[in-house]
Amino acid sequence: MKSYWKQDSPIGPLWLVEDGTGISEIALHETFLCEDAQQKRTPLLQETQKQLEEYFAGERRLFHLPLSLHGTPFQRNVWQTLCQIPYGETWSYQQTAQAAGSPKACRAVGMANHRNPVMIVVPCHRVIGKDGSLTGYGCGLNVKRYLLELEKNGQVRNAK
Repeated sequence: MKSYWKQDSPIGPLWLVEDGTGISEIALHETFLCEDAQQKRTPLLQETQKQLEEYFAGERRLFHLPLSLHGTPFQRNVWQTLCQIPYGETWSYQQTAQAAGSPKACRAVGMANHRNPVMIVVPCHRVIGKDGSLTGYGCGLNVKRYLLELEKNGQVRNAK
């Protein structure tokens, strides 16, 4: 059974979801809610909340959480590759595709980023355009900009 918890953050309310195996979703929207999900603050959701609070305070660079990511083999490979992008750095979609072993799959990498179910922990916000521009982010470019500034400069004002 899935459990979820709502956590306030500088970018808006985050919905943390675990499926009994690991964190399966972190989202800014309630789109995950389904009939078998219950609102319950489990130990894993408490730990996730703690680590996210530390991240937003500029005190955490790496997350140590069990993840339960469901996607195609290509998507899961891209999500693992995203976790290799160092805190405070950015890679282009092309660099990410190359690191994932599919150098010509820039658009597919973009789609896998869009379907990333665990924002922030799987840092799809660190992927930018080849020319250095901020491109596509499901939560909006203001949130992407906020997360990148947070990682570059430490604490920043709310993204709202």
